[in-house]
Amino acid sequence: MAAQRRMLMQSHQSWTDDLPSCQMCGVGTAPNCVYSPDSKGSQAHPMEDGHLRFRGEDGCFLYGVFNGYDGSRVANFAAQRLTAELLLGQLNSSHTDKDVHRILTQAFDVVERSFFETIDDALAEKALLDDGLSPQNQKVQERLKDLEQEVSGGATAVVALILDNKLYIANVGTNRALLCKSSVDGQNQVLQIGRPHSTDNEDELQRLAALGVDAARVRQAGQIAGQSSVRRLGDYRVKFNYSEIDLLSAAKSRPIIAEPEIHGSQSLEGVTGFLLLMSEGLINALESAHGPEQVNQEIVAMVAAELAQQTNLEAVAQSVVERVKRLHHDVYVSGRQRAPYCSRHEDMTLLIRTLNYPLADAVHTPTHGGRIYPVSVPYSNSQSTSKTSVTLSLVMPSQNTLTNGTNTASTLEEGTPTPSQSPTATLQSTNNQTQSSSSSSGDGGLFQSQRGNQVAQPDETGRVPPYVDFSQFYRLWGSDHSDSQSTQGGLGPQ
Repeated sequence: MAAQRRMLMQSHQSWTDDLPSCQMCGVGTAPNCVYSPDSKGSQAHPMEDGHLRFRGEDGCFLYGVFNGYDGSRVANFAAQRLTAELLLGQLNSSHTDKDVHRILTQAFDVVERSFFETIDDALAEKALLDDGLSPQNQKVQERLKDLEQEVSGGATAVVALILDNKLYIANVGTNRALLCKSSVDGQNQVLQIGRPHSTDNEDELQRLAALGVDAARVRQAGQIAGQSSVRRLGDYRVKFNYSEIDLLSAAKSRPIIAEPEIHGSQSLEGVTGFLLLMSEGLINALESAHGPEQVNQEIVAMVAAELAQQTNLEAVAQSVVERVKRLHHDVYVSGRQRAPYCSRHEDMTLLIRTLNYPLADAVHTPTHGGRIYPVSVPYSNSQSTSKTSVTLSLVMPSQNTLTNGTNTASTLEEGTPTPSQSPTATLQSTNNQTQSSSSSSGDGGLFQSQRGNQVAQPDETGRVPPYVDFSQFYRLWGSDHSDSQSTQGGLGPQ
């Protein structure tokens, strides 16, 4: 087995090209973006994120999202080599949880050591030139620059393993895993599996303090060598030269590690829902736009909405990423409270793995969906805090609620409408300080139903005509934007 692995790793063709890709998952991505003062975006560097999604033998599935930085080399290497260490017969259904934890930990260790082996020669040459054993001329300086680019960079990783219908999560760094599942009482539970290994993680700060590092200074700095993660793959600077980094110089041993924190197993027997793996860039973009309080619920709501409308998981994942990107941009151009936090975003990656969760079909209608359908609403450029500057979600009829852990946070107001009733429109303000809602079935509400209690009937294309009147909303919006065109005709701001 070891000889086969070495032969495959040394070949020019990636051995993972022959592995079957999992068809029960989709991946969405978006490159980094920096906004100019005129709100135009430009990409600051090539895409550095990576991912994997493979189906092995013996009921084994492997997924991962890798957030690369200072280049994509580590992320790409980790995605390839980690797969080699886990899907070439190392795992089978007879393994206990302890066995799986051991194999996962060993796999990450091999990935870390193997990557540094690939840059050994470059590191040696760089050290030779840095020590001044060669003339310090322009040619040497250019070579040093090339070597630095070759050896620098790192990645954080979140990996999901499904083996014998049991879920294991291995995390290194600041990516995130969410599991959304329907419980026996009909609720949708959103579980964040593990905590990010960031500079405000108390357990990680205690680990650093035990090594002699000033944890208070680390917390205050918020970053170590340009990154907020205290566990990483690669990054030779913090692994071999940590004594030269002020925050880490007092450490007795290597403080930044690649050892994964492993959670599981968690049985997926009879579970209906979906698993989300998200890169740090996606999380940070949504947190920058709306604050960190409801990020998990927002992402799950977006995914559920797209699953109700899309028939392809790749389209679902990409639509959610594009929505987050659009929200982030809209907050920046609004000039409102959180706009200064949204001047740029990093690469974004979202992996969705469904668990007995149905996709939309051609005759699926909103009134039978029991889903949440986000609607894009333009942000105001004014500095007012009018209730018309909102993110709008149309909450479709459902008896389900959304809980974060054990704390219930219903996505519907009390008195959830039945399928024969009109939906409730929920408005969340962009400053994350207030939340209001109004039902379209009452008089004087912000949105008025055009259909009353009639059930929506699809046409020959499977679509239903609009049944929410936005004219009053647009009149309110227009009153805050005297320089905008009139919205009395119901067309809304362009």
